[in-house]
Amino acid sequence: MTMAAFTDAIKDLVRQGFDRAATIRKMIPVTRAIVVLCCAIAIATVVRLPSLTLAADALQSGKAASSKQIERGRYLSIVGGCNDCHTSGFAPRDGQVPESEWLMGAALGFSGPWGTTYAPNLRLTVSRMTEAQWVPYAKALRTRPPMPWFTLNKWSDPDLRALYHFIRNLQPVGSPAPSYLPPDKQAPPPFIQWPAPPK
Repeated sequence: MTMAAFTDAIKDLVRQGFDRAATIRKMIPVTRAIVVLCCAIAIATVVRLPSLTLAADALQSGKAASSKQIERGRYLSIVGGCNDCHTSGFAPRDGQVPESEWLMGAALGFSGPWGTTYAPNLRLTVSRMTEAQWVPYAKALRTRPPMPWFTLNKWSDPDLRALYHFIRNLQPVGSPAPSYLPPDKQAPPPFIQWPAPPK
């Protein structure tokens, strides 16, 4: 039933008076139309809700972070030791690495019983997430050594947001670090060999 037919049916009911049996018979198609309309609205809402949520997240991530929040994220990346692994050559240069090179990942492997891990490019990681996705990701992160994920999991939401905005503020994004190698694969140099843990 179209909206015009629905309106005409209501007008006919009003003009003819409210003879109970006639009204009930005439209301059946109108009731069906109302039910169909309500179902269509409910389905449209359920289908559109995830995309509306993602759009809201994108808008939230797109809003400009304050310079105070970015500076807080910078500070946290330093005291949190993020650069130690995620910035190539940070330790050998006593931390004297230009900020333009920070958190782009490193080709230095960390080899141990778990295989060989490489510190990923955090600029790339964060560029693929909204702020709303980053916070639960960081709180639930479980990864291989030497990443201290168990300390990152305890960061407050405001601190994780500040770190997110600091990293998003760094440009360019860069390219991925080498991929993880399982224990049966020999890592190419350079890598740091970690001893097996005591038994």
